[in-house]
Amino acid sequence: MAGTQAPLLTLRETDGVAARTTARIASIDALRGLVMLLMLVDHVRDFFYVHAQVADPMNLATTDPRLFWTRTAAHLCAPVFVLLTGLSASLYAERHGDHAQASLFLLRRGLILVLLELTLVNIAWTGSPVPPILYLQVIWAIGLGMIALAGLLWLPRPALIGVALAIMLGHNLLTPVVLAPGEGGYTLWAILHQRGLIDLPWGVARTSYPVLPWIGVMAAGYALGPWFTSEMPARTRRYRLLGLGAATLAGFLILRGLNGYGEPVPWQAGTSWDATLRAFLNLTKYPPSAAFLLATLGLGLVLLAALEAVPPRSLGWLCTYGGVPLFFYVAHLYALRLLDDGLKAAGFAASSGRIEAPGPVHLWLIAAALGLALYPVCRWAVRFKRRSPARWVSYF
Repeated sequence: MAGTQAPLLTLRETDGVAARTTARIASIDALRGLVMLLMLVDHVRDFFYVHAQVADPMNLATTDPRLFWTRTAAHLCAPVFVLLTGLSASLYAERHGDHAQASLFLLRRGLILVLLELTLVNIAWTGSPVPPILYLQVIWAIGLGMIALAGLLWLPRPALIGVALAIMLGHNLLTPVVLAPGEGGYTLWAILHQRGLIDLPWGVARTSYPVLPWIGVMAAGYALGPWFTSEMPARTRRYRLLGLGAATLAGFLILRGLNGYGEPVPWQAGTSWDATLRAFLNLTKYPPSAAFLLATLGLGLVLLAALEAVPPRSLGWLCTYGGVPLFFYVAHLYALRLLDDGLKAAGFAASSGRIEAPGPVHLWLIAAALGLALYPVCRWAVRFKRRSPARWVSYF
């Protein structure tokens, strides 16, 4: 999320190395924009498909296959977004040439994101400034991940890679550790690894995104930074991204095929190839299992390698969304909140008081309409971000 727009301006001013740098940044923004649009589809589901909500992982006996694939496509969002957040932080550190400045930026940005999750984001989700349940979700996790990365970035790169891999691939060893509310360390453990409820003076907070695995993903993204320096030839970078992505996907196939460690829910063959495939891909996201991370990050790296080969100007529309990710995130939630409240006020709510989309296909249609409506707003925000000299603009 951190400052990827300056090199886009460099493309218009100089040639050579700067142009190659801009192409790399364009691919990052484009991939970020792509997963954010997939996120929009999933959040439309949260607002307008409440009569058929899915668990984690999904109940294959009761979930419409179309809804399964809609939800599975959205699984790509959080891991790729967090990985790119770490990568962008590395680019920020390289651009400023100062670990201390990058660490301070991450600390401040992380605290701002935590505050936003507790206020604006929760108001958008719940419609109340003091909701009975405070949801600690992806912005919260990214914020805490940035705070952790502010310390981890001081490690030598090999050590940072080791920490990232140990967390992402080893955290499932901690799954048997389950604490009950009231036990010593429960609150900290609920934040780090065990999805649960934390008592508050006015209600409870739900740790929807236990943060420990996401810290590993963000550290992995930071470790990718040297591949995106001007000294790295574009072809070498693409081959490395493609090779790493392929190896990561192969690791997923092996780990999931063994049907043991790395995914709490085993798979079994179904009555058809489609049912078997859905069982194989029915992975745990909260917290993300090792298999979940291998599958999503492997695909994300392959997509990043593919986008590297696309001319930056052809990626402009995706870069518009990906260039102002925090702005888009908050804006799309309030657009959904206003749409939901407006439809209810117009009398379109069902007897349950909810607005319900007729089917999974309609979720994609609603998301496409909202994405188009938000495009000019995001384009304005990108231009404002590029032109404004104010330092606070870099935080959104």
